Amino acid sequence: MSLFHTEAPLAERMRPLTLADYVGQAHLVGEGAVLKRALDSGVLPSMILWGPPGVGKTTLAALLAHTLKLPFFTLSAISSGVKEVRDVIERAKSSRKTILFIDEIHRFSKSQQDALLGAVEKGYIILIGATTENPSFEVNRALLSRCQVYTLQGLSKEELTFLLTEALRRDPWLKSQSVDLKETSALLRLSGGDARKLLNLFELVVQSVNDQAVVLTDDLVMQVAQSKVALYDKNGEQHYDIISAFIKSIRGSDPNAAVYWLARMIEGGEDLEFIARRLVILASEDVGNANPTALVMASSAFEAVRVIGFPESRIILSQVTTYLASSAKSNASYMAINEAQALVREHGDLEIPLHLRNAPTKLMKELGYGKEYQYAHNFTGNFVQQEYMPEALKGKKLYNPGKNAREEELRNYLKRLWGDKYQY
Repeated sequence: MSLFHTEAPLAERMRPLTLADYVGQAHLVGEGAVLKRALDSGVLPSMILWGPPGVGKTTLAALLAHTLKLPFFTLSAISSGVKEVRDVIERAKSSRKTILFIDEIHRFSKSQQDALLGAVEKGYIILIGATTENPSFEVNRALLSRCQVYTLQGLSKEELTFLLTEALRRDPWLKSQSVDLKETSALLRLSGGDARKLLNLFELVVQSVNDQAVVLTDDLVMQVAQSKVALYDKNGEQHYDIISAFIKSIRGSDPNAAVYWLARMIEGGEDLEFIARRLVILASEDVGNANPTALVMASSAFEAVRVIGFPESRIILSQVTTYLASSAKSNASYMAINEAQALVREHGDLEIPLHLRNAPTKLMKELGYGKEYQYAHNFTGNFVQQEYMPEALKGKKLYNPGKNAREEELRNYLKRLWGDKYQY
């Protein structure tokens, strides 16, 4: 019996049934590699498989279970909750060790991830989670500490070409079509290392030709791809790569490149509110106090996009994108909060100076809470020098105004108030 359903798209029909047929990830499953050694020993750790779409995460999980002949359950983080997780764990307790595969584990909430902890720790299940997101950020620390993280890589051109030739050799429907792989550059380029995208686009191109004999050319592939099947995958790796290019172009003050990447996302059907949210973040992180109006513009644009919708909101996004890209830049506020959080983690809960504490009761006042606090508005210029940091951090500098006209004004103002304390 086949491990996978056979009446499916080409990518599904081509899923391997054994590790010997698995293409790619030699650093994990090749001879002497870490998962190959684990299989040879019969001891498989819980793990997170991290990598872009279409590189074989789901397939690898199923093959690991198949090779070790272990019960295999699969859940999707999109459609499953704590109840489904607990049901699988209860079933695993009454049988031998079970592999639980969770696709898109980064979408699990903290409570859902916490439901897995005990079962993983006690060995009731071997957890295999798949994610396209960095697990350091998306999987909680307690669960991550109980799993090995293995990184899967996009398939090389040689591996993708091999998959095409294997599909022609093995798939009955393709064999009946008489396909000539005359040119494959466009097909390989559009796949972006994604085997699923490659095979499904390949099948679509073959289906688009009415003649029984198919000559695959780059022009033919691009004609089919104009329907956006492969030009932009808003749920996959390219989604993250293009938004990254977009943000970096704005940060780099290149409005031409920024609006180009914006157009790529719009033409690909990207969620416009997602773009608008990223612009709000960027306005604070990368422009900041160099131009405080940037955050006002981006926030207004976000609300406008929500109200107006497509297609008119593309104009609003273009306006804010070009404005932010053309604005002076500063990440001083971003760096300040990063350093401040690092200090908190390093020093823990330092005592709040008595003069800064709230004193709502008589006892607190007797203990000195709020004593000697100087109310700034009682002094000339609404300012008086006093210490606001915990004793252990006196004199610590966190905010270093950026080197731009607006923040130079802030720097000079702080110098006038504080003297050497704000001398950078």
